[in-house]
Formats: sequence, C-alpha cells, structure tokens
Amino acid sequence: MLQQTQVATVVPYYHRFLKEFPTIEALANADAHRLMKSWEGLGYYARARHMQHAARTILTELNGKFPETRDALMKLKGFGAYTSASVASLAFGEDCAAVDGNVLRVFARIYAISDDIREQATKDKIDTLVTLELPKGRAGEFNEAVMELGATICTPKHPKCAHCPVSESCDAFQKNLISEIPFKSKRAALKHHTIAVGVVRKGDLILIALRPKDGLLGNLWEFPGGKQKPGETLAACCRREVKEETGLDVKVLEQFAVVKHTYTHFKITLHAFHCSWVSGEARPTASQEIRWVRLRDLEQYAFPKANKLVIEALLHPAPKEQDLFSQHL
Repeated sequence: MLQQTQVATVVPYYHRFLKEFPTIEALANADAHRLMKSWEGLGYYARARHMQHAARTILTELNGKFPETRDALMKLKGFGAYTSASVASLAFGEDCAAVDGNVLRVFARIYAISDDIREQATKDKIDTLVTLELPKGRAGEFNEAVMELGATICTPKHPKCAHCPVSESCDAFQKNLISEIPFKSKRAALKHHTIAVGVVRKGDLILIALRPKDGLLGNLWEFPGGKQKPGETLAACCRREVKEETGLDVKVLEQFAVVKHTYTHFKITLHAFHCSWVSGEARPTASQEIRWVRLRDLEQYAFPKANKLVIEALLHPAPKEQDLFSQHL
C-alpha cells in the first residue's frame, strides 16, 4: 500500500484491509469484487491484484509459508527490488539495502552525487553505497532510519540541515550544494485524452460495465465511454462509444459533469452525459460484464476515482454542470 502512496492515506486502508483479509488464505480466496471494493480510492489498483496473486502463489507453490529472503520475495507478483528488500530486512533481519526515494536523496547529498537521480546507473551507484554502509545484523533499523531521515529532515525542499545528525559528514551540505542535489531531470509532458462517458438510464436503472481484469483499472466498474476522435463532437463520441461497448442505441442528453484526472503516464478530461436507452440489448463487447443497477446501489461497486466523482455529481446534482478535479492516482 505504501508504494506511491503517503502513510497518512494508507493507515485507515491498512487497518480495514487487515480486518477484511486477516490471513493469506483470506486474501487468496477473496472474490475480485470484494477485493477491489476494499482497495477503492487508494489508486494503482494493480497492487491489489498483485497481492492476491502473491497470496495464491504462497498457498499453492510454497506450502503456505511466506518467503523470508529478498531473492525469494522477488519471485512473487508485485514484489520489486525495494519492496522485497524492505520486507526481508525489516521483517526477517536480512542484511540488504532498501532504497526508496528518501534513501536516494539522502545518499546523493551525503556523497554529493550530482548525476541524474532518475537514471538507473545513478540508482545502482547509490544502492552500492547504501549496501557498503549497512551495519551487519541491523539492516532493518538502518533502512528505516535513513528513510525517516529523508522523510522528516533531508526533505526535497527546505531540508532541516541544522537539525541533521549527519550534516558534518554530508558533502552536499559542506559544499553548499544542498539546493542543487539531487539533480532530477524533467519528465516528458504527459499525453492528454478527452473522454466522453454515458450514464445510460432505462427506467430507474443505470448501466455499468466491469473493466477487463488485466490492465489499467482492471476489475473496476465504470460508465461506458471512451476517447474522442478528431473532428468528433463529445455527444457523438459518447453515442458511438456506448454503442461499441454495449451494443445499445442511446439518446445523448445534457452533459452534467467534467472530471480532470491524472494517471501516471497520461491525463484525461472526462465529460459525463445523461443518456436514455433507445433500443438494443446490452452485451459486454468490451468488458467482462455489464449490469443494470439502481442509482442508490452504485456504492456497492468499486469504481475508479474519476467515475466516483461522476457518481457524486449524480447523487448531488448542482444547478449547472460540475467541473471536478481528482487527485493523481
């Protein structure tokens, strides 16, 4: 849960998740809907699917025994180098370096490393330095201490060098290079997509679709829709996408919400339209499943953040079209 997510956000999810899935067996055997609903709002939903895959691997291939070494953990779905080293050192006492963004920053400053911290060669260099500094038998404490130092003292902006316990050994501080190190190259501009979705009504029912289990936002429900084509109006895009994804002919009514959302590699502006069913029988041509549900029952399903904001606009309509912003997830 702490991958890409702040501690303050994680804590309540962590406690609820452990209550819901207290054992490896409970997580391995949980149905997808229950799992995603428990994770709803945390973002980076592949993490939840990877955790369940890892739990099933532990049960079926490892006789229910959780791996205790970095190399063994690396074989589990969702366990990269950092997570594996963190678990191995903190939980099982293995002498291995866990290098996250905080650790990269601390060591780049201590050794005055001016190379681009986004480059793998720089990360490898710092990983080697951290490994050389590890106190034998106390790697977990050391890793945790350096992470905490980076999170509370050696922060990206306005570090508290006057309170730093290692400032005398910090080359960047001694050379007055704190504001320049670490160097991080700019990311490429994120691609933007314009999306139109339809909230299709048939009587008092609304149509929702379950996204494919693999890939972005897998096993989450959504309103049917998709990317606008060049020269296409938003209403025409909504009508076309609903037809392609569900087989239904709909009448596109008014637009009632706009959601601006940022993912890791791209941004979207999602335009939500009220639609009414005209003809056709709904079928899941681009999803795992589709359902007609009542508005009051939408909260029982796990939706991505952008769709959750659309639901909020449905439940609490404003006098005019709502322009909503979601957080990076």
